[in-house]
Amino acid sequence: MSRDDSCCRFCSRGLYSCHWKPNSQTQRKHACCWFSVVTLVSLLSLCWMYICLVTYNDQEDVNWQGFAKLKRWVNWFMVLVIISAVLTSYCVLLLLFALFQVALGEPLNLHWLHKIFLFFGVIFVACGITGICLQWKQEWPTVPFSFQATAPFLQFGAVGALTLLSPFVFQGFHEAEAKWSKFLIAAIFVAVSAAIFLCPLIIQSPCLIELSDLPEKPKLIGHRGAPMLAPENTMMSFNRSIACGVTAFETDVQLSKDRIPFLMHDHNSNGFLRRTTNVKEKFLGTDFSHSANLTWEQLQSLNAGEWFLKTDPFRSVSSLSEEEKETVRNQTIPSLLQLLDLAKQHNISVIFDLYSPDQENDTVDTVSTILSSGIDPSKVLWLPPAEREYVNHTAPGFIQVYNNETNMLIEGGDHLNVKYSKFSTQEIRELRRKNITVNLWVVNERWLFSVLWCAGASSVTTNSCQLLKVMERPDWILAPLTYKIIWITVDIVSILIMTGLYIFRWKTHCFCHRKGKDKQRNNISAWNDKELSPSYPLGSSPYTGSFFSLKTDVHPCLH
Repeated sequence: MSRDDSCCRFCSRGLYSCHWKPNSQTQRKHACCWFSVVTLVSLLSLCWMYICLVTYNDQEDVNWQGFAKLKRWVNWFMVLVIISAVLTSYCVLLLLFALFQVALGEPLNLHWLHKIFLFFGVIFVACGITGICLQWKQEWPTVPFSFQATAPFLQFGAVGALTLLSPFVFQGFHEAEAKWSKFLIAAIFVAVSAAIFLCPLIIQSPCLIELSDLPEKPKLIGHRGAPMLAPENTMMSFNRSIACGVTAFETDVQLSKDRIPFLMHDHNSNGFLRRTTNVKEKFLGTDFSHSANLTWEQLQSLNAGEWFLKTDPFRSVSSLSEEEKETVRNQTIPSLLQLLDLAKQHNISVIFDLYSPDQENDTVDTVSTILSSGIDPSKVLWLPPAEREYVNHTAPGFIQVYNNETNMLIEGGDHLNVKYSKFSTQEIRELRRKNITVNLWVVNERWLFSVLWCAGASSVTTNSCQLLKVMERPDWILAPLTYKIIWITVDIVSILIMTGLYIFRWKTHCFCHRKGKDKQRNNISAWNDKELSPSYPLGSSPYTGSFFSLKTDVHPCLH
């Protein structure tokens, strides 16, 4: 098999350009432009995939947005992740084939079908970023926050990628003919290398600490119970969260038509009862846009578990036994009094939001229900802000929890309950130094829990208490000195390897250049000898063979 027909060249050429046979005709300028496009789209898709992975913690928010608009509960976020993973894999593989083409000396003729796919890839990523900006902009702080968990390892990976790609850069540098091209390649490469090598100077992470300085593990608060193990806001869910060792139940309270406080999160006319019960089948044609439209007896008649088996919101149904599935099917909407009795039995606190258009009267009935339950008032973490003065007067034993630092300081409180991305890790540490209890919601992923643990968070509200319970320490912690040694060592090794590669490429280039000149001189000498010869064989000439030999052998090291 000839060089141009080797298996590697055949596959690489076919997959990148769909030209299975050697093609000497190429527009170098356009080919280089499309190679740049492939590189940029690959980097863009990798960044987008990173965004999807770090925001996976809040996938329920995206799914809820989809439900509110389409009235159908599907794991839309997982669909987005799968499409993004396929796109990223495609772009990265295409880039690898392009680099393989360069290494083999093949022309970079990108097929038109790849160009179309790249265009749609850019459109998809642009639509995703636009969607976050318009509908989910509160999620953007999660991306820079995630760097505190990933930045050290991203830097190591970037150094490795830079080292692997450097031979291609050196090849382009030596093959460039114009001086400005060489200068541009060198300047960009040096600038990128310096940025990658020195970025640890600005990397900050709370997990870069000594093991002896690691704060106490944050306590776990069950978000609507244990919604990965059982239907949210059901007694089964809260019972499952007890096995996870939660110190508090987090829930949402509404009042029925006959003034009974019950547990239900969805509270607007678009979603009330539709997502987590069979209300549409049970009360066909009835107005159920608000909790006050149904009595407690009617609410109790609804099934609050079947939806969990049908939609499998956290892909956890397969882990349930048949007996557990049967228990799920029999779940109903619990009252606040039922939850308080369970909390009292297990000495667990309760924190909740109060969803109501009539906060004044509903607060009175809710506080009355809590006081009549006999639960220890110090186990009640009061979060609703509307009637806080009345609650302080009627139930002074309740712990007042705030979702705003300013209001907390004005009213002399010392408990905060905020989204995990609202405060930086430095601010969390400062609040903890002031003996302020900081609870952060909703924390489901190990990496996020690890960062907040290192930062000193008091507690986290979570959907995945069963996963966080088994963590005995953060996913990683490094002493600052150890990290500095690793960083400097990795950089030095990379620089030495790239220096060796550059010298090897330079010597190879010089050798090929000299060999090409020597062969050119030999060909010219042979040509001159033939011209001086008095006679030539029949059908030959001084130009036969030697001209083509001169033309084809000028660069003997090509490819």
